[in-house]
Amino acid sequence: MRYRKVGDSGLKISEISLGSWLTYGGYVEKNTAKQCMTAAIENGVNFIDSAEIYAKGEAESVIGEWLEEESVDRRNLVLSSKVFWPMSDEINDWGLSRKNIMNAIEGTLSRLGTDHIDIYYMHRFDPKTPLRETVMALDDLIRNGRVRYWGTSVWTAAQLERVHAITRELGAHAPIVEQPMYNMLFRHIEVEIMPVAQRLGMGFTVWSPLYQGILTGKYNDGIPEGSRGERNEGFLKYLTDEWRKKLNKLDDIAKSMDITMTQLALAWILRREEISAAIVGASKPEHVKENVKASDIDLSMNTIQEIEEVLDNSPEWPRTYAPNVYHEDQMRFF
Repeated sequence: MRYRKVGDSGLKISEISLGSWLTYGGYVEKNTAKQCMTAAIENGVNFIDSAEIYAKGEAESVIGEWLEEESVDRRNLVLSSKVFWPMSDEINDWGLSRKNIMNAIEGTLSRLGTDHIDIYYMHRFDPKTPLRETVMALDDLIRNGRVRYWGTSVWTAAQLERVHAITRELGAHAPIVEQPMYNMLFRHIEVEIMPVAQRLGMGFTVWSPLYQGILTGKYNDGIPEGSRGERNEGFLKYLTDEWRKKLNKLDDIAKSMDITMTQLALAWILRREEISAAIVGASKPEHVKENVKASDIDLSMNTIQEIEEVLDNSPEWPRTYAPNVYHEDQMRFF
């Protein structure tokens, strides 16, 4: 496993990290989830990502149980969580207000069974709360030791510029990392967000690097029984016949290198020096062991060019992906 700095900070995390979205506390059985985390640590992963909204706190609780049962050395583990989405119908139980941030961190620390988290992400931009209020609340959390660093998740380039301007004005701690979606299908951050964040000294911990399994190749010939696609076919709308042809060509490239398509997709992400880590979910320990091998793969310029010719997708803002559009059931909060 290789490790990278998170932006211009001194924090170092594993290139392949473990996420808990849609898995832990949800459809992945608890003991299996714990086995996945143990496999991750045994294979060099030092960063585990979660959020209070994942399974309404259950993902954090599973991680907390695992930490206690396995007696993991907390000093060597980087834990993250996120705040923004409503955890109840209470009017103040959402967003990036000081009240919600302070309430949320208490719940997160309790569920994780730890006295601090290493990275606290603001899970979306909150247009209803003054950004100064959010920045000052996070600065207080860092100064009192409950949070080590903070970051953003799915923020625009303009929002990143704005928050850094405010932190400079206040002399407050600035976010060190952005967490967007990024994979072979969705490359929008390359256009504006990536260069702006890099100039501001921020790293990237990207989510859905395999786009919920599409980039593993398992859906190339249909929907396997028991797969996530069988439970929820919504994300498979992007898997057109054209993309299936591209995926089969990518699979051929991977086979020619004696690696899996999963490893090829992850290595393609890690080709960018702006990326600090690719956050990958896993429903089996075997998935973890396959994923971490991508850290040792260096793609040649010829291979990268070959992949680009197959993808043939300029990194423009996709009309089908608007990351700051809120879910319909959350619109009542605005």
